[in-house]
Amino acid sequence: MTHAISTADFAPDTAAIAAVIIGVTAFAVAQGLTYPLISLVLEHRSVPQSLIGFNAGCFAAGLGTATFAVGALTRLVRGDRLIVGGLVGCALSLSVFASSDNFWVWCVARFSLGVCVSLIFMLSEAWLNTACPDRLRGRISGLYGAGMCGGFAAGPLAIPLFGTKNGFAFALLAVYVACVAFLTVILTRKARTQPEQAASGALFSFVRRAPLLVGMVAAFAIADIAAISAMPVYFVRLGYSESFAAISVTILALPTALAQPLVGWFLDKTSRSGVALASALIAGLSFIAIPFLESQAAILIAFGIMGTASFSLYTCALTILGERFAGEALVAGSAAFALAYAIGSAAGSSTVGAVMDIYSPAAGPMTAGSVVLAFAVFYGLSLLRSRARSSS
Repeated sequence: MTHAISTADFAPDTAAIAAVIIGVTAFAVAQGLTYPLISLVLEHRSVPQSLIGFNAGCFAAGLGTATFAVGALTRLVRGDRLIVGGLVGCALSLSVFASSDNFWVWCVARFSLGVCVSLIFMLSEAWLNTACPDRLRGRISGLYGAGMCGGFAAGPLAIPLFGTKNGFAFALLAVYVACVAFLTVILTRKARTQPEQAASGALFSFVRRAPLLVGMVAAFAIADIAAISAMPVYFVRLGYSESFAAISVTILALPTALAQPLVGWFLDKTSRSGVALASALIAGLSFIAIPFLESQAAILIAFGIMGTASFSLYTCALTILGERFAGEALVAGSAAFALAYAIGSAAGSSTVGAVMDIYSPAAGPMTAGSVVLAFAVFYGLSLLRSRARSSS
């Protein structure tokens, strides 16, 4: 069964799409480096896993805080300028990691990074869906996902190159993000479209209208945060090197980036809800399989499959959002996605970190996989109920 095209056809706004993809790629490089690097640095300093999870939770708190401010901000400042401001804020936050060793200062910087990243996320997603027609929505969402995953893959490569004992990797990343902000300014001047403003109260209205989409992003967030934050520590505790732990995040992201355009093709040509269900099932089963694998090659293959499937949930949610909603509902939906990601990542980082401390390292991936499988079951049952109602 194929989806129904719900919006008029038009030429895509290539400048806007390029600005969005380049900006989100820069954010992804930052997140791909900071999540494993901060975790490994704090682990090296003998910080308890619970506090490492708290630090990651500060990032999630920043994500959540920004969702409640985006409506007022878009009424005061143009959306494309807010994206540039978010990139500049990311660069400044990263410079703090390079210049300070204080754990609590890092928590504040992580919170600030979360606020800035959330603005980039929400406005980029809304702008992307405004700038492309529905006939290309899945494939453009796939390119967006590929840029994001490519950034996740590239970020951890700085760890083997520059190590974890100084702030050079953070400083280099701050300069890179600042350069991307400048390039984004140039591209936005050529764009024909702008991100929409968000109406007051639209966020919670969207959650009531599309709870399954919000739940899909929350499931992705739990899987994502477990993969890039807790799993590097999981590998170190099992006796693998820090380099292997960092490279595993790259292996997680690289096939994910390459696969997203193909996922986008399936979303445009087949059932979008079917692709989402298959992604959730594969992601959950891959997580659960990892503790039972012994060879490094098998672990990395499972990691790559898990990353591809879990991120496909986000690509599915973004595509279905643009298919079903338009105008200010896109910003509201993107804000709801950011809030769901914040809640999911906060719950995922704290829960997975806690079960690894209390039980064993293997409890981390088992817990994350079980949560994603639970969503898959609920989503599948919801689809069956919808089909039963439509056929009766």
